[in-house]
Amino acid sequence: MSTDDFDYDLPEELIAQTPLEVRDSSRLLVLKRDTGEVDHKKFTDIIDYLEEGDTLVLNDTKVLPARIIGVKEDTGAVVELLLLKNLKDDFWECLVKPARRIKVGTIVSFGNGELKARCTQELDEGIRHFELIYDGILLEILEKLGTMPLPPYIHEKLKDQSRYQTVYAKEVGSAAAPTAGLHFTEELLDRIEKKGVNICKITLHVGLGTFRPVTVSNVEEHEMHSEYYTMRQEVADLLNETKRKGKRIIAVGTTTTRTLETIMRDHEEFVETSGWTNIFIYPGFKFKAIDALITNFHLPKSTLVMLVSAFSSKENILNAYRIAVEEKYRFFSFGDAMFIY
Repeated sequence: MSTDDFDYDLPEELIAQTPLEVRDSSRLLVLKRDTGEVDHKKFTDIIDYLEEGDTLVLNDTKVLPARIIGVKEDTGAVVELLLLKNLKDDFWECLVKPARRIKVGTIVSFGNGELKARCTQELDEGIRHFELIYDGILLEILEKLGTMPLPPYIHEKLKDQSRYQTVYAKEVGSAAAPTAGLHFTEELLDRIEKKGVNICKITLHVGLGTFRPVTVSNVEEHEMHSEYYTMRQEVADLLNETKRKGKRIIAVGTTTTRTLETIMRDHEEFVETSGWTNIFIYPGFKFKAIDALITNFHLPKSTLVMLVSAFSSKENILNAYRIAVEEKYRFFSFGDAMFIY
């Protein structure tokens, strides 16, 4: 299976640079996964596709203001760090620019020395491990010194940092937002709940894989980076009950999908658990957990296009994307949404 099989043409002007003023005012392309039939709706119409007894699963991860810019203590050279993963205590895995300047023992200083990072290990692809040195609470320091790590295809400055968080974001630890959830407002979630739809939350902290393109030509040779997830007992019980009653589990986003499918793959049912997943979902994958998916439009040749192609088919997805381009839908993180069922 070739990575090029998941390519498509996208005019640059369709890449959304800013979020819409009202979260749930985005458009919604509805795709029947088996037939490929497409409808055009507003995101608020999602409620019409949800039924009493269904369970909507959200990822409540919260994005760290994890992009920080500092200087090397010895030379004053400017260095950018993106905090990706908390390894333990104050030790972090980071993406560094320019990485060639950072060796073991290098110290980078941020602000007026309020935060320092000492390199403890050099890895490939611009990755380094650092020990963070500071007084006080790290999150408060990052909120003062850091910015949201927006994807590289977004060139506009984000005026309101909260717009790169879902309204239900709670568990701090992501390097990127689970963007399918950005469309929801508290009011829409209330309406969905009043219809008799269950709403529950899992956590997957989005990491390096979001920023890494597929560089191999053969899809099966791509290696996903691991991301931390967790599921509580009451959520597992609700999801198992939903399955037993023959109702649907609807995942909000590919991060939620990967978490649910990891747990079902490993345990054959939903259980209280946490751990690291590098699950890679591409055509041929047998879904055991989810019955429908709310998602955004994803980058050409990305692992996320492969995931949605596995849930429907490559032909149906690429045809839906072609139609979305023709209809001038907005693409990627701040773009419009799809509902695949």
